[in-house]
Order: sequence, then structure tokens, then C-alpha cells
Amino acid sequence: MGNCCSVQCSFENFLLRGWDFIVGHANYVCKLQQTLPTLSAALQELRAQRNDLLRQVDLAEQRLLKPFEQVQLWLSKAETMITEAEKLIADGPQQMNNLCLGGCASKSCLSSYKFGKKVAKMLQEISDHKSKGAFGKVAENQPAAPVVVMPVEQPVALESTIQKVWSCIEDEDVGIIGLYGLGRVGKTTLLTELNNKFSTTPNDFKVIWALVSKDYDVGKIQDRIGGNLGFSDDSWKNKSVEEKAVDIYGVLLNKKFVVLLDDLWKRVDLKQVGIPQPSQTKGSKLIFTTRSLGVCGEMEAQKKIKVECLEPEKAWELFQDKVGDEALNSHPDIPNLAKQVAERCGGLPLALITIGRAMACKTTLEDWKYAIEMLKRFALPKMENEVFPLLKFSYDNLPDATMKCCLLYCCLYPEDYCIPKKRLVEHWFCEGLLNKFDRISEAQMQGGDIISSFLNACLLERDGEDCVKMHDVIRDMGLWITREFEATENNFFVKAGAQLFEEPDAKEWESAKRMSVMKNKIKVLRETPKCPNLRTLFLSENELQVISHGFFQFIPHLTVLDLSRNKELRALPEGISQLVSLECFDLSFTGIEELPIELKSWTKLKMLDLSCMDNLRKIPQHLICSFSKLQIFRMWFRMYLIDYPNEDNVLKGGNEKLIEELKGLQHLNILRIQIKAMFCLERFLSFNLFRCCTEALELSDFRESKEFNVLCLENLERLKKLQFCDCESMNEIKMEKLHTWVSSKETSCFHTLSEVIIMGCKKLKDVTWLMLAPNLRTLWITGCAKMEEILTEGKLSEVAGVIGIPCPKPFLKLETLHLFALAKLKSIYWDALPFPCLKLLHLHGCRELKKLPLNSDSAKGNRLSIEGSKDWWAAIEWENEATRNALLPSFKSVYA
Repeated sequence: MGNCCSVQCSFENFLLRGWDFIVGHANYVCKLQQTLPTLSAALQELRAQRNDLLRQVDLAEQRLLKPFEQVQLWLSKAETMITEAEKLIADGPQQMNNLCLGGCASKSCLSSYKFGKKVAKMLQEISDHKSKGAFGKVAENQPAAPVVVMPVEQPVALESTIQKVWSCIEDEDVGIIGLYGLGRVGKTTLLTELNNKFSTTPNDFKVIWALVSKDYDVGKIQDRIGGNLGFSDDSWKNKSVEEKAVDIYGVLLNKKFVVLLDDLWKRVDLKQVGIPQPSQTKGSKLIFTTRSLGVCGEMEAQKKIKVECLEPEKAWELFQDKVGDEALNSHPDIPNLAKQVAERCGGLPLALITIGRAMACKTTLEDWKYAIEMLKRFALPKMENEVFPLLKFSYDNLPDATMKCCLLYCCLYPEDYCIPKKRLVEHWFCEGLLNKFDRISEAQMQGGDIISSFLNACLLERDGEDCVKMHDVIRDMGLWITREFEATENNFFVKAGAQLFEEPDAKEWESAKRMSVMKNKIKVLRETPKCPNLRTLFLSENELQVISHGFFQFIPHLTVLDLSRNKELRALPEGISQLVSLECFDLSFTGIEELPIELKSWTKLKMLDLSCMDNLRKIPQHLICSFSKLQIFRMWFRMYLIDYPNEDNVLKGGNEKLIEELKGLQHLNILRIQIKAMFCLERFLSFNLFRCCTEALELSDFRESKEFNVLCLENLERLKKLQFCDCESMNEIKMEKLHTWVSSKETSCFHTLSEVIIMGCKKLKDVTWLMLAPNLRTLWITGCAKMEEILTEGKLSEVAGVIGIPCPKPFLKLETLHLFALAKLKSIYWDALPFPCLKLLHLHGCRELKKLPLNSDSAKGNRLSIEGSKDWWAAIEWENEATRNALLPSFKSVYA
């Protein structure tokens, strides 16, 4: 009984489950007519929701935001669902055709069941997915990229500089790199190229770029850096400078970074910004650009790299590119004219690009000739509107009016002119621009500091050791400033190097304060100009023969007058004595034969240069001593006249009369003088004034002196140049300590002496005394027929006796050595010398000289040039083949 009951219950359960199964399956089929339209509606809603979300994502990506991954995943699943639902709906009509009995049954039960089940499942999935698609935000800020690639114009000729900087980047010992150069020379382009190079070169740096600019704001720099590090929301921007610095420092301290700062005008406090010292994070770098070498020092740059103007060939390439072929090919003569225009840009990329674009539509010869003439006279409008204002920032950044006046003063010289630093400072001093000091020797320090500032700011360029140059475009900018901004205070009239054959019309420069027509071909000055404001007049390097007597009559405030290098000018005009305000008068290298006594009216005169006036026969007595304020006096002849007039003439004799007049000038500070007799030299050396102010001394025609004790000159404490000329009887220059002229120093050396010239001393056999001049830079020896050795080993004991120590290596500072017409010369020195500074060794007429004091290590690192004849070079006996091979590239044949 119990078994029957159990079997019956099991059977009932089976029937119930089977019924449920059948009903469930039938349900999928029966409801198909309802679920299919519902699925179609759900699909439409899902599409709309997807499209709305896609639009939000696209908008976020346009704003450089990054979509959330869950949003991307939702969209991906939605796409899959939409595809599957579309297929189900597409199959729907066929499945509907299988239904019968009012939709309660199907001709193909199994197929309809499976289809109905899929439709129901898809409906549920779509419903669930739609509920998950309600996002408050779809995207976030992008994580900062290691390098943000920046747009840049095609760089020109920067490859070598980029490589130089990249080598510093690869050097772990170099943390801070300063790139300096003239405004608009391409520093920002270089920095941009470096930035982009990090994106194409394998590295692990985090690269950050920030523009600084002249009047920089620490907060703005921090915002730029913060943007690179992911700090860009409003809440961070509203933080204080100190709080931002902590955030930036915290991130960068744990990274290997490169911070690129563009356009620094002064020191940026890295700690205040939040930038760690690169040394704190191994291998990190700080690279910045500036117009000033001084800023490189203030930023403690371990490498300072100057960005130079383009070489002529590269400048021409850039100019051609901007002008274009259409203009250049429009006439066969235009390319040559275009090269002249390009040359006027001085290799400055901004000028080349600006003028090149301006000339792109100029297709006639007249257009190009006019452009050249305008650039010579003034500047093209494009330069004045687009180039000069940008360069003027450097001028405006000069700290005071004195420096601005000193810079503009340099515009008085011709283009590409080698400006002697010493003469420039002396002009500034006489003009009253160096007002910190009353004495020229002290003012030279101020002037030197100003020149260094200009060099550091790339407003001037070095031209050798003693000269500077002004870039053509900077000069044009300076003249533009004098016309547009300084016309009242600094009215300039400049036609220097303009190929003038006649003096300019006096009316053109009546209102000028400073005037320069130097380096022209003017022969006669005929006019009688009325220039009440003129203070500076440069007439040097012309072909002047005559100046009218009335020329200087109405220039009452003239302070600086430069007539130098007019070799045909034989006489000064009568009216010149009316220049009662004159403080600087340069007659060097002129043919003037006599100074008139009327010049005694020049009571303010501070500088008088009579150097190389080979025709000067007379200076009246009591003239030189009347210049009571004279600080600079130079008189240095290259040729020696015997027929000096006897009467009333300080030039007669050995210059003893001149010495007597000079000794009364208590303000004398710089003296360059020639002495022609031993008794005059003794008299000269007895005055303390001359001991303190003599910078150059020529001893000429010492006929009575067979021996000369050079130590009599050791107390000339500022002696820079010493010349022995035509001392035909002198056979030895000795080094004997004297009791009368005792040095205050323990070692008696000519520490200030930098140049020595020995000419026509026919009996002199050696100049071993030069070992007492450790800072000698230039040595000329010529026409010494009996000289056998420059330095002789036999006099080492004399040298050691003077300096009190064993003989040091000579010529450690020597840069140029000229040896001419030394027929018996056999040795310069008995051993090889290092010559660490030697640049030029020039020999001619030294046929007995078979050995040079050189080996393969001499002048290492220098571009040594050895000049002489091929025959002499072929006869040289070398220490070894390595020395010969090392020095062979240095030789240049200059004589047949």
C-alpha cells in the first residue's frame, strides 16, 4: 500500500513538472506577438541612449579629456546588444508566420520556443543595460603625456647646436644648461626642437615646458608647469604660490624630469616655483633660454651655449625660401640683388624671414634696388614694425640711462666695424657718460663693466681681445631708436661708411647732438655749419685735405672731435681754437705738420692723441703744459725726422722739453711717449707721475748706449707696451738690479707688459730678459741682423737672480710671435715649449732657423697658424715624425 502511494506521488510530481515545462515553453511562443514589438521599442531607446552618450564622449575628447573605461565598456556592450537585437527583429516576421491557433501554437514548436526565449532574454538584458547607462560624468582630464609635441617652423642650421645641447643632456654631471644669444636668433625654436626630440628619442624623462618672459609671474609659471603634471582644476589654480610649490616639488622630486624655461630676463627662483635642483634627482635637467649671458651665471648654468646668427650660406638658404622662386626668377639680376638684401640682415633669422616675406612680391629690379638703398639709409617698414620693436626689449631692459646712451653711441661707427674698447671707453669718459669716477684709469673699470654687460646681453659681439662689434641689425635698431624715441635728447646724424665724396649739407645736421661721417671719401670741408647742440663729431678715415677756417666757428659745445686717419690733412684750420668745450681730440695717423699755439684755449681738454703723426715737426713750447686737465696723452712716431725746427719746439732733441711740460700735468693718467736719449730716459724715470701713468714707452735711436739695463723700467707699474727702435749701438739688454730704482716687490717682473716690439737693433744678440714678462701676448722682432737666439740658456742665472726662483717656462701667455729679417737667428728656445695660447707664428728672412721650440703637444687645443716660406718649412729639422705630422696642417705658405 505504501509503495503504491509513493509511486503515485512521484508520478504526479512528474506530471506537474512536465506541465510547467510545457506551459513555460508555450508561454515563449504565445507571448511572441507582444515581446517582439516590445524588443523593437527597447532597441530604439537603447540606440538613443547610446547616441547621446557617444556625443558626450566625442565632446569630451575634443576638449582633450579621457573617457572613463566603464563608459567605453558600456558603449561596447550596447553595440553588441544592438547588433543582436537587430538580428532578432529581422528574423521576427518569419517566426510570426509559424504561429497558428491565434498565436497560441506554432507549426515549428521547437524553433518558435527557442526564438521566443532569445527575445525575452534580450529584452531583459537591454532593460538591465539601460539602467546601468546613467553616468554623471563620462570623462576625466587626460593623464599628462611624457612629452607634449609642439608645432615648430622648419629649423635652419640648428643641427650642430641641438647636438651640442643633447650631449649635455646625456651627461649626468650637467644639470642646468643655459642657451643665450641675440633676440630672435632662434633660441625658442631650438628649445622647441629639443622638446620634440624627446618624443622621438627613447628616454625616461618627464618633459615640462613653461614660458617665462620679461615680467614673469611665479603663479603663472606654476600653472603652466601644473598643467603638465595634471594639476589643472580650478581648486588647484586658486591655491597660494607656496601651496602650488609644495605640490609641484612633491611630484617632480620623484621623477626624472626635464624643465624647459623659455625667455628668461632675470634669475628665476626654482625653490619658489617648486622645481627641485636637478642635482636632487639623478639625471634631471633644467634648460632655459635668455638673451643674457649674465642670466646664465645667475641661474648657475653648468653649460652656457651661445646660439649664433646664421652663417652666410644658411642665411641665404632661409632668405630664398621666404622670397620664393617666382620673385627670384623674375629677372636674371635679381638673385645677386637679393643676396645683398640678405647680407643686410646679418644672419638674424627674424630679419631674414620678415624681409624675405616682404620681398616675395617684388619682381622688378627697381623694387630690389630701392630695398637695398632703403636698408643702407634707414630700414624697411617691415623691419621697423616687426623686427625692431622685438629687439628693443633688450635696450629697454638696460638698467639706466647711462648704459642706454653708451649703447646708442656705438651706432656712430660704421657697419661691421671693429670698435677698439679702450678708445670707446675714452670717448664715453670725455662725453661725461662715465660719471662715477673723475680719473680715466678708474672710469675704464666702469666702461669695461658696461661693455661686459652689452656682451652678456648680446648687444655687442667680441672681435678679438681688444675690440667689439655691433651686429648690423642691432645697429639699425639703435639708429631707429634715436629717430623714433630719442630724437630730442640724442639726435644722431650718421652717414658712416656711406661712400660719401662730399660733406653732407649743413642744414641736414644743424640740430644733431652726435654726428658721424667717418670712413668715407670726403676730401674738403667747405661749409660753415651752425650747430649749437653738437657734442660729438667723427670725421676719421676720410681723405680730408682741407678744412675751411670757418668750419668750427659755430660749434661751441663740441666735446669729442676725431680727425684720425686722414693722412693727407697737413694743417688745422684757424678757427679750430674756438672749440673751447673740447675734451677729446684725436689726430692720430694724420699728416698734420704743426700744432698751433692758439690751442691753448682748450682748457677743458682731457685726451690728446698724436700717435703715428709722421709729419709732425713742431709743437710750440708752453702748449702741452697749458692743458691742465689733460688725462690721456699719446705721442708715438713711426718715422723719425731730423730737421725739427729749433725755435720754440718741444720736439727738438730727445723730447726732454716735452717731458718738462708733461711733468706739470697733475691729472695725467695715461701716457704713451717716445724717448730718444738715455739722459732723457733717466730724467723721465725720476718723476713719480710717469711711474704711475706710463702705459706705452718707445726707446728710439739710443746711439750712445751699448748696453741697456732693462730693470731701470721695472717701476713703471702700468707699462703694457715697450718698443726698442733703431738702437743701432745696443748690443745687450741686461738684467742688473739697481739701487736707485728699487721695486717694492720681492720679484722684479714686468707683470703688466703685454706687447714688445724690437726693430732695427742691429747688434742685439738675444732678448732673454723677456722671461721677466710672464703675461706677454705679442712679440715683434725685426731687422736685428746679429740676433742669434731669442732666449739664451746662458742667461738663466741672471733671470733667476732677478725673480728669486728657478727659471719658469716662458711665453705661457704669448698669442702672436713675428720674426722678420733675423739673418743669424738659430734658436727661439733650446727646448720644446707648451705655448698654450699661441695662435700665430710668422717668420720671414730667418734662413738659419732650423728648429722650432715645438713638439706634438705644443699649442694643443689652439688653431695655431705657422706662416713662412715653403723653402724654409722644408728645411725645418723636427724632433720626430709625430711632431712634423701634428704641425703640418698648421703651416701656411705666405712667401714665394
